[in-house]
Amino acid sequence: MKFEGTENYVATDELQMAVNAAITLERPLLIKGEPGTGKTMLAEEMARGVGAELITWHIKSTTKAQQGLYEYDAVSRLRDSQLGSDKVHDIGNYIVKGKLWEAFEADQRAVLLIDEIDKADIEFPNDLLQELDRMEFYVYETQQQVVAKQRPIVVITSNNEKELPDAFLRRCFFHYIDFPDHDTMKEIVDVHFPGIQQQLVQDALEIFFDVRRVPGLKKKPSTSELIDWLKLLMADDLAQKVIQDKDTSNALPPLYGALVKNEQDVHLLQKLAFMARRRR
Repeated sequence: MKFEGTENYVATDELQMAVNAAITLERPLLIKGEPGTGKTMLAEEMARGVGAELITWHIKSTTKAQQGLYEYDAVSRLRDSQLGSDKVHDIGNYIVKGKLWEAFEADQRAVLLIDEIDKADIEFPNDLLQELDRMEFYVYETQQQVVAKQRPIVVITSNNEKELPDAFLRRCFFHYIDFPDHDTMKEIVDVHFPGIQQQLVQDALEIFFDVRRVPGLKKKPSTSELIDWLKLLMADDLAQKVIQDKDTSNALPPLYGALVKNEQDVHLLQKLAFMARRRR
């Protein structure tokens, strides 16, 4: 089982090596990088590339580790007991399987994505240490030991909103996805828009990287935002003309709302454009 990228995902040599190292070591692959650099999409394309089922666990600020294993629905059992249902005699009817349980009982090796783990409480990663390490857990209500049939390929993404515990990091294989350079970004664009006018791509990439280089920008535009912007440009002839004319008197690129996402950055770009006009 080896990952070499897919037709829908441009994976650098370093990223391919990291994925395959994690698979060989049978350790969780911890992926960090700027938002919009394709961390979540990597897991989706890994599953496609190795022919495995993808099981996704999206983490929120309220998510608890126990939910990934199972939950006991005591409220439903109480309601059924009040209605006189025979279901109440089997507590197993009220055990709700979590995403780890789904991955553990899959007949074929699955890819388990734990997406944005840093959104959860600081203790969340430590609460999963044993289950991810031993690939088993105990269900106290039914006195059942759940053991993985096939060890899943675990991919964990983080946007670095919180530091992860050292004990958790020791059990992972780590890779940081660097922001794509100009050539890699062009490859990504070609994957999303085969046959796109190359001059438009060249001009758009020039503006995109110029915006990212602006000092003091609160939120730099990401890969996914570039893709959205190009999609809009392809559908708007007037915007394409503005891009290709390279009119520096414009404070902001056309359809800038796809790239710039807060008013502070809009004002910063307008101010820089004004200062550039004053110097001419």
